[in-house]
Amino acid sequence: MVKEDRSRSGPAFVASSIVCLLVSSCASPRSTVDPSIEFTTIPTADTGGPAKLAPVAGRVTGARQGQRVVMFARSGDIWWVQPFRSRPFTAIEDGSTWKNSIHLGTEYAALLVDADYRPPATTGSLPERGGGIAAIARVAGTGTFVPPARKTLAFSGYEWEVRQQPSDRYGMNDYDARNVWVDQEGHLHLLMSQRDGRWTSAEVWMTRSLGYGTYSIDLRDTSQIDPAAALSLYTWDPLSADQNFRELTVDVSRWGDPGSMNGQYVVQPESVAANVFRFAVPAGRVTHSFRWEPGRVSFRTVRLRGTSRSDDLVAERLFTVRVPTAGAENPHIVLLYDRGSPKPPSKDVEVVVEKFAFLP
Repeated sequence: MVKEDRSRSGPAFVASSIVCLLVSSCASPRSTVDPSIEFTTIPTADTGGPAKLAPVAGRVTGARQGQRVVMFARSGDIWWVQPFRSRPFTAIEDGSTWKNSIHLGTEYAALLVDADYRPPATTGSLPERGGGIAAIARVAGTGTFVPPARKTLAFSGYEWEVRQQPSDRYGMNDYDARNVWVDQEGHLHLLMSQRDGRWTSAEVWMTRSLGYGTYSIDLRDTSQIDPAAALSLYTWDPLSADQNFRELTVDVSRWGDPGSMNGQYVVQPESVAANVFRFAVPAGRVTHSFRWEPGRVSFRTVRLRGTSRSDDLVAERLFTVRVPTAGAENPHIVLLYDRGSPKPPSKDVEVVVEKFAFLP
């Protein structure tokens, strides 16, 4: 004979079971909505650049408390966090909508992310769902934008691409492919010219990365370059914001002040005084160079006499702090209008780079 267990029956047991069900239900809520994000306002497609901003908006579904939106715009092969690296988050408003301004690009992306997600400043490809990313939306810019055809040239045995889109280096500048050419002697000409009422600059970058080694350029006389102009040889890796884009720089400029020294070496960030060394660039032909090795970079400028280098040392400086590691950086050579100058250029500025050289 089976004895009845009265402890599991009767009004007391039923009441207890109901309470347990209610507590379980309250402690383990389940959402039936799969999180998603979409655009409701899509900017036009454009080459992009730091000066071009447009409204953007969208909505989310199934967002949890504390989540927010991260936007990216694609320019070339790079996705840039939006609207600024220092302000990468967009709040979700009442009604599960979001809105902000975004720099123009050819494509746009919006991510629904957790409160502790930290986006990269730049990336070659969008991150995937998971790891703090709840949903992703990606759209092409509107309109019928056709990007300019890529232009390259050969100089000193390397292939270089010519910049044709704006840049915010030393202030917002436009670039024109007509400002760059190589003459019959194989010398690179960079022109800063006023076209259609606006100043345009010139820049080229090598289509390959070189890594550690010695980078150098031979220049014709730049001692009298316009105070509003700036010439730079620098390395740049757009996907390494955590290492200040791996930028090492030789600058020739007076930064708008005719009385200042016209040369400097920089290990970014230049906001740190110890990362900058100023010197005077003399008249005549010179070679600017830097030797980049793990944990150190040594800059050097030498005056050229005739067809060979002399021992006429102009300046040199060794940096051993904040030196970036080698990665996917490319050498750049740029001549631009320093927008911080109190006066615009008095006339067109032309610089001749006779040679670029690299020694591993």
